[in-house]
Amino acid sequence: MAAPRYFTIYKPYGVLCQFTPDHPGQQTLADLYALPTDIYPVGRLDQDSEGLLLMTNDNALKSRVLSPESKVEKTYWAQVEGQIMANDLLPLQRGIAIRIKGRSIPLLPVSGRVLEHPPLLPDRTPPIRFRKSVPDSWVELVLQEGKNRQVRRMMAAIGFPVLRLVRARIANVQLGTMLPGDIREWTSEEMYQQLGISKFPGA
Repeated sequence: MAAPRYFTIYKPYGVLCQFTPDHPGQQTLADLYALPTDIYPVGRLDQDSEGLLLMTNDNALKSRVLSPESKVEKTYWAQVEGQIMANDLLPLQRGIAIRIKGRSIPLLPVSGRVLEHPPLLPDRTPPIRFRKSVPDSWVELVLQEGKNRQVRRMMAAIGFPVLRLVRARIANVQLGTMLPGDIREWTSEEMYQQLGISKFPGA
């Protein structure tokens, strides 16, 4: 059995969070990284989202990060259409329901705040389409679950469509100064410590 290995990457916009394309011409993780064949993403980021992605062959860690019982927090920065105010986030903080495949799915309450200034991020390629007549703003959202396109769906539900979405942090693992396409390898001790997870369940 291969020794556990742990990586973080800054997934660029437009890259599929998998190693084989669904359709010809799609860019995947395999186009960017030459990783061992047993290394897979922990969760996923949509093709049109960017940011922090954990990758490992440690299935125990993968299961615990993704388990709702672990309550591992994921922090997102979302650029939204419109001038959002703190009160607009109250429904998310109380917990709303979103529709997925025709079903109403209740969500856990989300921590959120309006960012006074845009986060320090590299420009997106391609850039966001600028519209002079439509203001935009940034919010920070902290989730403990990961439903399909959850951030985009819940921001649309409160009237603020997402223009750009970046995952900035998973527990204490951060993007930091990484740039799109960057990769970093971690030791087992570093990864478990930064995720706040014991190597021994129940400890």
